[in-house]
Amino acid sequence: MCEPESRARANGPAATAAEPVGVLVPDGRGVRAVGAAPGLVPLRYALDGPLPPAATAARVLVPGRGPVERHLDLVRALPGLRLVQLLHSGTEQWAGRLPAGLLLSNARGAHGPCTAEWALAALLAVVREFPEAFASQTRGTWRPFAAETLEGKRVLIVGAGSIGAALRVRLEACGAGCTMVARRARPGVHGRDELCGLLPHHDAVVLAAPLTAESRGMADAEFLALMPDRAVLVNAGRGALVDTGALLAELGRGRLRAALDVTDPEPLPDGHPLWSAPGVLISPHIGGGAGDSEERAWTVAVDQISRFARGLRPPNAVPSPT
Repeated sequence: MCEPESRARANGPAATAAEPVGVLVPDGRGVRAVGAAPGLVPLRYALDGPLPPAATAARVLVPGRGPVERHLDLVRALPGLRLVQLLHSGTEQWAGRLPAGLLLSNARGAHGPCTAEWALAALLAVVREFPEAFASQTRGTWRPFAAETLEGKRVLIVGAGSIGAALRVRLEACGAGCTMVARRARPGVHGRDELCGLLPHHDAVVLAAPLTAESRGMADAEFLALMPDRAVLVNAGRGALVDTGALLAELGRGRLRAALDVTDPEPLPDGHPLWSAPGVLISPHIGGGAGDSEERAWTVAVDQISRFARGLRPPNAVPSPT
């Protein structure tokens, strides 16, 4: 049941509904998106140029491309800010680094279906052995082989947010069975403390969880050792969810396979052993970037900022580190 907006108000900082809210935006798309929302005034800025005159009164900053450190310098120079609204879901570079009293909100939900589509395609590619088919095409040789199918596969999805939910729909349409895992258990979703008991019973594991101090390196040597032989690890979350050294050891033995849209380190340097590891498919962090991903991100961001402007806590606000 939906709560009335008055009950959803947060104890933290918020804007008042009586005055327009200045929003610092990094590009023309932001100017158009924010400018179309009632009560919001877009103020375009550039990290390498002077700030607009009204910037000192801005209440919201939407960071664009560029180093997080440069944006943090900007935040510290504008004490009137009350909200930093990101255009992506990852908050690991920001969490715990903002001044006290400043909210951080992300664009959770903007890229879920798109990233889920990548995870499905990557898992299909590994299971159906598309890399082998592409290699035969490159050699100009016709070498038929028997591959597997997703039909009947058991897939463990770690992360029950928008990506995980969208992926489940797509996998079940292919005849796969899905088990969902989140940080805490709830009806239909297992808790992360149950992972060790679940891993041995699944043919593939998809990581779609946020990167936190708790989840960093979750797919370590012990985690990977519990996966069955020839199981597939798919990382659609953040590279640091996986212990790269432990994964390389399993790939080198040919025991596991993997599909990675994110890596640790990232970007993956030239000559890194992951590039030549057997049984791994790597894409350069493109999972959420298909189609008009920027428009989707701005749609979510403007919704969050508009709620803030009405005196409400944005639903995507990130809890402050304790």
